[in-house]
Amino acid sequence: MRHNKIGRRLGRAPSHRAHMMRNMVTSFFEYEKLTTTVTRAKELRRIAERMVTLAKRGDLNSRRQALRVIHDRKVVAKLFDMIAPRYQERAGGYTRIIRLNPRLGDNAPMSIIELVEEEFTPKQKAAAPKAEKAQVAVEETAEEQQAETTDEVVSAEEAKDEKSSD
Repeated sequence: MRHNKIGRRLGRAPSHRAHMMRNMVTSFFEYEKLTTTVTRAKELRRIAERMVTLAKRGDLNSRRQALRVIHDRKVVAKLFDMIAPRYQERAGGYTRIIRLNPRLGDNAPMSIIELVEEEFTPKQKAAAPKAEKAQVAVEETAEEQQAETTDEVVSAEEAKDEKSSD
């Protein structure tokens, strides 16, 4: 069983897999797009999103942590100076995987992984409409209670009138 084993093996030895991922991340941030197999793209996405999050922090320690993975100082500078400011308002989801036709040689499923380019517009929080609905509901119940009390007062007055007329 593979309990607590995170990540895909990709048919490689651990050291080979780590070097391959470092090279892929470096190329990905250098060109901002990469064509690879779907499983490699999914594994690359984990590392790339972590690197963008580090770059958004922007401090010296984050830069040093990124340099442990990306071995090209120019690419790290590009990541921190050009790529990270684009995603300052975004809370995650910096990459997109687009599936392609299978590779001709071995029919492996191929994909393009790229950085998301659209402007991020945060959605309105759903808590505000619920609060308004709750306030409207409280107002309606207050109106209903007031109407019930006025109906009780009117019916009590009618009962008094009937007793006095008897």
